[in-house]
Amino acid sequence: MTNKEIIVRLMAVLKPYTAKMAIAMASMVAVGGFNAVQAYLVKPLLDEIFIKQDAHLLNLLPLALLLVFFIKGIFYFLHSYFLEMVGQCVIRDLRTQVYDHIMDQPLRFFHKTPTGELISRIINDVSIVQNSVSYTLIRSLRDLFSVFGLLGVIFYMDWRLALISLVFLPMAAVPIIVFGRKFRRISTNYQVKLGEATSQLHETIAGVSIVKAFCMEPFEKKRFAKRMQNIMNILLSETWYNSLSHPCIEILAGLGMAIIIWFGGGQVLAGHSTPGAFMAFLTALLMLYEPVKGVSKVNSNIQQGVAAAHRIFTLLDVGSDIREAPGAPDMPPFRRQIEFADVTFGYEHDIPVLRQLTFRVNRGEVLAVVGPSGGGKTTLTNLMLRFYDVDAGRLLIDGVDVRTYTLASLRRQIAVVTQQTILFNDTVRNNIAYGRDDCSEEELLAAARAAYALDFITALPQGFDTVIGESGSRLSGGQRQRLSIARALLKDAPILILDEATSALDNESEREVQQALDNLMHNRTTIVIAHRLSTIQNADRIVVLKEGRLAEEGRHGELLALGGEYSFLYNLQFAGDANKEQE
Repeated sequence: MTNKEIIVRLMAVLKPYTAKMAIAMASMVAVGGFNAVQAYLVKPLLDEIFIKQDAHLLNLLPLALLLVFFIKGIFYFLHSYFLEMVGQCVIRDLRTQVYDHIMDQPLRFFHKTPTGELISRIINDVSIVQNSVSYTLIRSLRDLFSVFGLLGVIFYMDWRLALISLVFLPMAAVPIIVFGRKFRRISTNYQVKLGEATSQLHETIAGVSIVKAFCMEPFEKKRFAKRMQNIMNILLSETWYNSLSHPCIEILAGLGMAIIIWFGGGQVLAGHSTPGAFMAFLTALLMLYEPVKGVSKVNSNIQQGVAAAHRIFTLLDVGSDIREAPGAPDMPPFRRQIEFADVTFGYEHDIPVLRQLTFRVNRGEVLAVVGPSGGGKTTLTNLMLRFYDVDAGRLLIDGVDVRTYTLASLRRQIAVVTQQTILFNDTVRNNIAYGRDDCSEEELLAAARAAYALDFITALPQGFDTVIGESGSRLSGGQRQRLSIARALLKDAPILILDEATSALDNESEREVQQALDNLMHNRTTIVIAHRLSTIQNADRIVVLKEGRLAEEGRHGELLALGGEYSFLYNLQFAGDANKEQE
């Protein structure tokens, strides 16, 4: 992506704020004009007051100068305020746009992209763009208009001296261009390394119990310190070039100034110019030097902003492979059956997880799915919710391919309770009512009661208004699971998926949760992905997956009598449980 393309896209983000930008631009033109007036006022100060001794003008000039500064201050406030407002609005829009885009990505995207990198894009990269859009844009545009105004003054005062000075202005641009390329390369590297550091922070803080359990604190400290050293080295490299660019421009400016003083002074001594005109020219030139020098100072910020914008727009250009068909209808209420018809799927396209899988689930039926690890059990959940799409075959609900319907209408009819409970650092109330903002207090209480969660919720310090911590860290495993069941009950979806919902619990917690699950499964079509085979003996039907294929299908007793894969898994697990009891 070229600089031009990046700027065009940033301008598209700026488009809604054209009116505010116009006010800011007009104000900047006025500021630049009044800068030029300030420089011009040096001429009458010297020629009319000091040389011609005009006392009347001495009384007027300070008032005129005061008026110039006052009006310039008003326009400076307008341009600074409105440009800062536009900058903040753009950053808000950009950050929201990036977050919205990330939320629309399929699960495959999150599995491939580290969480810390995504956080870095939204927070760090957009903050860098904010600095470029707000501070850098304000300063660069203000300086640009000041340059135009002051150029007008110097040409008006002495066009020959002005031409000499213009020889050195393009020369001042050389270090800006040369160092600008280095700044962008350094900034891109910095943002990549910062993203990696953010990823490590996220991983180690989220997994701090494992870090401590394996005594890996020294290793993680050393690894993080190394990342910080790398980031510091990159920033020192940027500081080196930033510090070097300034004296380069200073030397060129000093050379130009020396030649102009020598030539201009000779013009005054020869009587071709007045001292006031020369001093006004020199003042304008000195004032012109400041904004030109300012460009070199903000150049590194501009390059950082361009590099950050490139990373942001690259992320925004990532498309989703889970798409709705144009004009897709909402899914009607589930009525008859769910069917996997010759379904083949792999997370990596050349490594299938499911192979030509075919089975049906009838309305109101409890279907259990069992099999060894890696057999594709959890993949069924991902496909039903269209977190992924099948590679071959079809997944049908009531005879219609799920890809026909809108994603939201499909997912509204499916409730999921997983082994890994996903809760948010919010109140109990908001966690249960997640996705159901319109629920009444009676519905909330009924869901908590049916999930056998009401007793422990009311015992919490603030009851339903208690904040449960990140991932529900202030609750026990069984309590967290019952909250997730209450959330599924409140959703009241006709299709229920239980993905090893009790496998991580102890026996006492499992009994409590199983009672809640029985309430949840009532009058629903349920697919139970089971690890503990003792929990699915009463299922209406059991399907056994092995290496992504349907190995066996039937009821518990029938499958045991076959003496096949299910019988092997059951006896293996039963023998393991018996050994535990003997211990």
